[in-house]
Amino acid sequence: MSRSIWKANFLDNFLSKKLKKKKLYIWSRRSTIPYYLIGFTVFIHNGKIFKKLKITREKVGFKFGFFAKTRNKISIKNFKKSK
Repeated sequence: MSRSIWKANFLDNFLSKKLKKKKLYIWSRRSTIPYYLIGFTVFIHNGKIFKKLKITREKVGFKFGFFAKTRNKISIKNFKKSK
């Protein structure tokens, strides 16, 4: 279920305080990317490390977590070679 239209997009409070910096470290994957972050470089925590993300016009409106995958794809070929 999506968020109600009459409510604004969700953005954690601590993100609005840190907008003066050009590099932002973000733990809140559930926050929506606002339009005023275009051109910023953000580092999104995926549970283990920070993933680097350059904000462009096409990414506005998506969630931060959409661009920081938490699982790595394991190919069967590499798995068989290691044994």
